[in-house]
Amino acid sequence: MKFRKNKYLFIPIAAFLFFGGIPVEFGTEGAFFHGFMIPKPVITIGLGTNLPDIRIRSSSGMKIYEVDTGYKLIADDADEVQIKGGAEKITEKYVILLAHAKEREEADLLAAGFKSRIGGNVYVAEDSQADAAGVFEIKLGDFLTRGDALAKIAQLNAAGVKDVWIDREDITEAGAQSIWMLIADELKPLGRESTIYFIPGNPQSFLSLNGRSYRGFLIMKGSRKGIILTNVVNLEDYLKSVVPGELSPGQFNALEALKAQAVAARTYALKNKGQFKQFGYDLVNTPRSQLYLGMSSEHPLSTRAVDETKGEVMRYRGELINALYTSTCGGKTENVESVFAGRPAPYLKSVECTLEKQPEWLIEARTPVVPITIDGRNASLDVALLLGLGIVPMGAKPLDFRQEVSFDEAVEWIKDTRRLLGVKDQGFVPNSAALDFIGLARLLVEAFGWQERIEQLLLPGEVDFILKDVPQVQGRDRGPMAYCMQSGLVPAAVRSGDPLRAVSRAELAVALARIVKDQKDFFQSGTFRVAGKGTIEVGQDFERKTLALSNHVRLLRTVEGETTFATKLTLLGGENVRWLEREGQVAYLEVFYPPNSNVLDRFSRFNRWQVRKTRQELEALINQSYPIGVLVDIGVKSRGASGRVTELVVTGKDNSATVRGFQIRAALGLRDTLFVVDRSYDEAGRVDTLTFSGRGWGHGVGLCQVGAYGMAVAGGKYQDILKKYYRGIKLDKIY
Repeated sequence: MKFRKNKYLFIPIAAFLFFGGIPVEFGTEGAFFHGFMIPKPVITIGLGTNLPDIRIRSSSGMKIYEVDTGYKLIADDADEVQIKGGAEKITEKYVILLAHAKEREEADLLAAGFKSRIGGNVYVAEDSQADAAGVFEIKLGDFLTRGDALAKIAQLNAAGVKDVWIDREDITEAGAQSIWMLIADELKPLGRESTIYFIPGNPQSFLSLNGRSYRGFLIMKGSRKGIILTNVVNLEDYLKSVVPGELSPGQFNALEALKAQAVAARTYALKNKGQFKQFGYDLVNTPRSQLYLGMSSEHPLSTRAVDETKGEVMRYRGELINALYTSTCGGKTENVESVFAGRPAPYLKSVECTLEKQPEWLIEARTPVVPITIDGRNASLDVALLLGLGIVPMGAKPLDFRQEVSFDEAVEWIKDTRRLLGVKDQGFVPNSAALDFIGLARLLVEAFGWQERIEQLLLPGEVDFILKDVPQVQGRDRGPMAYCMQSGLVPAAVRSGDPLRAVSRAELAVALARIVKDQKDFFQSGTFRVAGKGTIEVGQDFERKTLALSNHVRLLRTVEGETTFATKLTLLGGENVRWLEREGQVAYLEVFYPPNSNVLDRFSRFNRWQVRKTRQELEALINQSYPIGVLVDIGVKSRGASGRVTELVVTGKDNSATVRGFQIRAALGLRDTLFVVDRSYDEAGRVDTLTFSGRGWGHGVGLCQVGAYGMAVAGGKYQDILKKYYRGIKLDKIY
């Protein structure tokens, strides 16, 4: 058994040998392995444990070594290798978490007390879920079934031991079979605890694991827990994947925010390096450490952020900080000790996610918009679209769209629409006639060449059905009229009324707008940055662009999917916008507003949320960790500085429990712990449904990622962003 434990620690020892016995820290020199160099600092990322099926490919060949006391070359230039093997999952293991302690000595004393009081296998383990260092768990176990653990909790409660909960862990057992590796159609057996290195053929090559590409090289280690795969990679190359995985440059395309994320991720990686050394790697590739998806997630903008902050980290009183970060803080971050059991950290204090001096910009429209309604629908939006596209004339004195449109005017609008859509000129020169809806249908079919559609796609029975309420339509006009009615180009009121009525400008505009929108999206989109005199600056395709506003620009505001015209728009920066340009000027500008707030993370869809759960749904969730039986109610016992729930009492018919900090999210299945609860009751007066209205997504500690974006679009630099969310820190360039 002692030999097995020593073997299990082989990877970190091999890594030491791999780098020539030189500590893998900072510096510009590289670390070599048989001619392959990785610039320092180097980090090792766990890509998976207990992997049953592995396929590794190389972009241009790879060397494969079996490493024991020396290096044995298995393949010199392999393109692909398949590996099968690994421990077989037997069942699940359950433990009972009795308490947390800040210091090891305190934990040992508590464990000794529990052991003398309740007996059983009481032991101390480091709490890997607690990101704040120095936290230990006192556990009781193991139990092979949840039922066994529940029965033990009943005994503990009877003995006066309260507020304990169940945790589930996977257990594996080594099988008798070997690990099998297929190289060049030759099957090779390997020992169950073999260590295999996969080295790219040249520095420009990369390896892929099950279709996902990685820089650096890979190590496979057989163990009692199955196959362990690790990626040995330069820290900066690792960050090129982590930064866009944690803060999407496509959605949050502000360079300064991405630079802040890069420094935070670099600091976190170095601070927590070696966290999983018992498995032979530093960090895992999941959000438990930092999300790492290899080369597939890399993006030019986030790579630029990594490059421009190379080697920069944060320190507090000379020590690297534990740079925790959260997606959306909901307006205010939380003190670390209120979320994670452990000692306070002076740099992880609650801060408001706002700016002291929030910039504002005002945009005004000179030309008022007269509301136009057709069939109860606002036709003004379609009119504005045609104005922006240059189909409808624009001037200081706007047209009255409620008036009838003349035949010649209609033909000009239709010709402009044809040119915009690239319709081939087929000599569209219609004869002048009265423009009723039958004539409009005839005109549109001729202008856009829809006759074949009518003949091939419209059934005679459909024509009869569509026109049954409009007997005025006869002869050759039946097909065009039926097609335009079916396509929504004719108002609903006409379909059961008088098709010989004159067409208004607004009704023609609605028809042409529908044709345009069905064919092509002419809008440009971007992110509002600042406004000047008669101009706005937007971010588009990761560049900044200045746009001139027309004197007759139509301004639109969209809030929660509802669009209305506006004479004035107030913007804080960062709002999504779309526009249409006419003769080099913006004629149509639409602003998509986040919730009405000045908090920096207002751009997140999780800034505010609501979740409704039945009592039975919550009961099933809570009983997975806290055996309370039938749920009676939940109650907030205490809140932190941000308003987050830090202690929650769950009351059941069999038992009650107090849930604290980070465990609350999992127990209730919520995005965050910043919430209030509303209840509805059944006829018997029992809680029936609980509605959670909340803010934020994540644990709420440290850097607010979407808040960093909000601060960046308001003009903040990454240094200011970091110093806002991490109090009292100093930036340091360590290589």
